[in-house]
Amino acid sequence: MNTPVQKGLSYARRMYLPRSIGLGIGFFAVAAALYPSHPPTWVWIAMIAHGYGWPHMAFLLAKRSPQPYVAERRNLIYDSLGGGFWAGAMGISPLPTVTVLSMMAMNNIAAGGLRLFTLGSLAQIAGALVSYKIFLPALFPHVSQLQLFACLPMLVIYPMAIGLVCYQVAVQLSKSKKALEKLSATDSLTGLMNHGAWKDRLTLEFEKCQKLNRQHSVALIDIDHFKTINDTYGHITGDNVLKQLSNALSASLRQTDMAGRYGGDEFCVIFPDTTLAQATEILERLRRTVHDHAHSALPDLKLSLSIGVAAYGAHQTDAAMWLHEADMALYDAKSAGRNRVTPAQPSSDVRAREGAALG
Repeated sequence: MNTPVQKGLSYARRMYLPRSIGLGIGFFAVAAALYPSHPPTWVWIAMIAHGYGWPHMAFLLAKRSPQPYVAERRNLIYDSLGGGFWAGAMGISPLPTVTVLSMMAMNNIAAGGLRLFTLGSLAQIAGALVSYKIFLPALFPHVSQLQLFACLPMLVIYPMAIGLVCYQVAVQLSKSKKALEKLSATDSLTGLMNHGAWKDRLTLEFEKCQKLNRQHSVALIDIDHFKTINDTYGHITGDNVLKQLSNALSASLRQTDMAGRYGGDEFCVIFPDTTLAQATEILERLRRTVHDHAHSALPDLKLSLSIGVAAYGAHQTDAAMWLHEADMALYDAKSAGRNRVTPAQPSSDVRAREGAALG
């Protein structure tokens, strides 16, 4: 699990590349604008330190902070303050100023939305005012050809760096979304589809059968006397039994078969493009495997399964009716003594038996 500190460090690492590229090539845009005024040596030292030293310092500050995310947001404000300072030193020279400040504004919007953009803009204004008081440059000087060429790398390369970071974030978000979708559809104990996800899948497969005349089968699987297992051996053993059955399902079924935990000790399987006889054969092998399995830690523990299986039929009006036929077959398997696979009866027999039960 990612902690807030790890997430903050990840955020700082993502910002390290665009900051390094932006300040590195931004140095040339500022230098080209200040060069005609022959600034003192300390200004050149400050420009070099800001352009090539500050990105590494900013990352170290975030890395060593107990709250890297907060520290990195603060670093972005410092970036804007520095950009405003150099804009003021240039006398708000149109091309380099717009290039530098707009790139920083884009960075702030990408990193923190409107709020960070607003705070960054205020920091730029503050930096420009301080710088103007120090240098008192001529405002809006003429844009030379040197300045034009010096700004081109910033206009071309920096947006590409921002785009790369945004792409990486989008990829990560896509992976996280897929992981959450899988988690929301997965039973936490067995790793199979949970009840809701499996029922949704059943509806989709039923619609396929209706539209494409496919042959599907569906099964409900119940662990015999599971309550007795829980009462005798405890719920931890009961959970292990459920896990073992889910493993047996995964090993016995085909890749195209879709297994889920229906609830409690009941499991469910969709068999695409599988006749009732084929599904019954697959489930019979599963039943024998579970029944013959010996538990080394609990040699007296014997498991058996009662299974009902039903094929899709044109008489079925919806997925619930299809599943109900499998449920009735499961009821027959239990009534006949358990530990068996029982195919569903023809629909007419099912309706007659239901009527007798209601009567």
